[in-house]
Amino acid sequence: MAEGEFALMQQHLDAALKIDLSRGAAPGSEHRYYALMVDAAAQQKDTVGLEKYAPLAEASAALIDNKLHLAIAYRSWGVAHTLAGEYSQAEGRFQQALEIFTNYPAPWQIGRTLFNMGELAHAKMEIGSACNYFSHALSVFEKLQAAPYAARSRAELETLSAV
Repeated sequence: MAEGEFALMQQHLDAALKIDLSRGAAPGSEHRYYALMVDAAAQQKDTVGLEKYAPLAEASAALIDNKLHLAIAYRSWGVAHTLAGEYSQAEGRFQQALEIFTNYPAPWQIGRTLFNMGELAHAKMEIGSACNYFSHALSVFEKLQAAPYAARSRAELETLSAV
């Protein structure tokens, strides 16, 4: 999706959340919206969206012990920490997310987390580790026939092989 489409999606999710809450939605039901909003912010590398939605996504998912949405929040925190250059915090959050996604199991989410871990390793200039993470992500995405994500993983590997 283009940047404008993500912004539009977040506007619609914000509006839907307000409608649900105004209609007396059950406490804790907002976790779905926050998980979607923080995930979109993470995919866009939107630091403002990450700052706004990561704490809300984590708190609302923890409140009702929704492991999948909690892992999405953890991964989003990892992206936020990576963007801020807080690499050790990013690594810890990605590990938390990967553990939950592996136990769930959620292969597509595992692939996405491995990809983010590759981006972190690349930012740290750990080229061997980055290649390893992107290769594992590529393998997951190929098994799932997730062509756009496989193509992104391949492109990252090609970029790293030129380094």
